[in-house]
Amino acid sequence: MRYKIIPTVLAAANVADLIPCIRSAGLYRSKGPRIKEVSRIIQEEYGGRLAPILDLPYARAKESLMALPGVGPKTADILLAFCANHPVIPVDTHVARVTKRLGIAPKNATYETVRTSLEALITPKRRIPLHLSIIAFGRQICKAPKPRCASCPVSSTCPSSNVQREIS
Repeated sequence: MRYKIIPTVLAAANVADLIPCIRSAGLYRSKGPRIKEVSRIIQEEYGGRLAPILDLPYARAKESLMALPGVGPKTADILLAFCANHPVIPVDTHVARVTKRLGIAPKNATYETVRTSLEALITPKRRIPLHLSIIAFGRQICKAPKPRCASCPVSSTCPSSNVQREIS
């Protein structure tokens, strides 16, 4: 059975019925009950709408979203960027890896350090396109275990490049 993304429906759903719908996303055993619980909270406290949260200023909206069970900074920032048009750069594994390899953020940087390091360099209107471009770059070129430095357009200036440079 497929569910529309409506808090009323999801709050009443049987978790066992939700699991096949979210299995491919991973961690479905913990995400299923959380989806149901968050849906219940949104239904009861916000009338089934996220607009009361998403319309808040960024910091307050993020804090309110992160108060929901299972919602961390990445999920909150994704909602704020893509649903509320806040000029924020969500940091997933690809964004963190690429940013750290390029030396934009320190190797041991936290989520917030990576995000603010990138946002300091990028104008608000370019943040979402950059976010999507870094994800694509991280999936195709700057891969986790074996980056493709030989085909990377920035390898000559990348501090993490493993390409052997010719000495002229």
